[in-house]
Amino acid sequence: MLSAVASSATLDAMRSTASILHLDLDAFFAAVEQRDKPSLRGKPVIVGGLGHRGVVSTASYEARRFGVGSAMPMHEARRLCPHAAFLTGRFGAYREASGIVMGLLRRLSPLVEPLSLDEAFVDLAVDGRSLASGDLAAVATTLREDVEAQTSGLTASVGLGSSKFMAKVASELAKPNGLRLIEPGTEEATIRPLPARAIPGVGPATMERLGRLGVKTVADVQALSERELVRELGKASGEGLHRLAFARDDRAVQAERETKSISVEDTFEHDVRDRTQLAALIERDAVTLSERLAKARLFARTITVKVRLPDFTTFTRSQTLDGSTDRPEVIARQARSLVFGLDLSEGVRLLGVGVASFTDVAQEALFELDAVGPVVEETRSDAPATAGARPAERHFAPGIDVAHADLGPGWVWGSGLGRVTVRFETRDTGPGPVRTFAVDDPALTIVGGGRRAEPGADGTD
Repeated sequence: MLSAVASSATLDAMRSTASILHLDLDAFFAAVEQRDKPSLRGKPVIVGGLGHRGVVSTASYEARRFGVGSAMPMHEARRLCPHAAFLTGRFGAYREASGIVMGLLRRLSPLVEPLSLDEAFVDLAVDGRSLASGDLAAVATTLREDVEAQTSGLTASVGLGSSKFMAKVASELAKPNGLRLIEPGTEEATIRPLPARAIPGVGPATMERLGRLGVKTVADVQALSERELVRELGKASGEGLHRLAFARDDRAVQAERETKSISVEDTFEHDVRDRTQLAALIERDAVTLSERLAKARLFARTITVKVRLPDFTTFTRSQTLDGSTDRPEVIARQARSLVFGLDLSEGVRLLGVGVASFTDVAQEALFELDAVGPVVEETRSDAPATAGARPAERHFAPGIDVAHADLGPGWVWGSGLGRVTVRFETRDTGPGPVRTFAVDDPALTIVGGGRRAEPGADGTD
């Protein structure tokens, strides 16, 4: 567990070099779409759930100029930026790009801690590398160049600091498409004017409580005594917040363990519709997962749920926390949020809860954990094949990849009333022509299936 009190040993462990790197791909989902769809480059692009309850996962910087942001209801984004391209997500494409970037990071160091598809920490204090600020900045510059070259144009913001906290702050200050190194010894002054939410673990609930003390910025936290913070937040949280407000952070970069995930699934004899019953099942599964984590001496950063509806439509949703946990109440709380974000009015045929992104150290003692990554959602049909059954009508969601027997690859511009409009282009062709077809046209096929990505309340990109 992360100690709430900065002991002399902890202070001795604080780094004197800016040797922790944080990389964050810029507007990742939207940037991938603009890369692969030449007609959208330089134009507003909004990725997320397109249904009546959908939310924005990522908005391109062109859309952000109109006030569109992550976690915003999609109907509000349409009001602010009606001329944008509204696309469902393509998880396969995002996963492929992420794999390239994570591979580049692992070339720099064996100590890589992925936080989500588009974000990771790297410990550069390995292999006898020079830790002089100029040399570390050169490493980061080369990394950014390699990312852009090997992903065909994606950009990354990179921060360097003496701790994970400072590296994250540095990358935020570098956005978009920049590099920032915070020199050791300047940490406290750098964070002083920042919003208090810049401190790890300070989410909406903690900010609400801090607001009663008049806290808005890190400087406001620094002005409070440790006793005042303890009185408002409790001993562990108050002491921990006081320490971090003065940039005292000795958290190690934790490489992911070999075990990739742990999960529990239940298939029900009769479809379950009662939310109270589903919540109880989630809590039971969370306890089981907690016990398995404890036995393996692991802590998880990512919570995953799997929900299969009566028509065999299967949703897999996951979200990354701003710390790691083995506590059943934390797992259950996030799993409930993911499950009940779906339309369950027809009932649930199968329910699964899982955890992933493992570390050896818990990072949750200071604050209640908040979700910081986007909710990543994959949707598929697992209906068994039945002889003579009528094939289900294909769903051509805006943005998904398709191919035509004569015209080649393209993507769905829009669909409705039994027709689908396709723009035929790839990342290498330049803007292409638009054609419309019947949804049952045998020459038109969906490539890779439909996949979506949506954020939670604290979705970031």
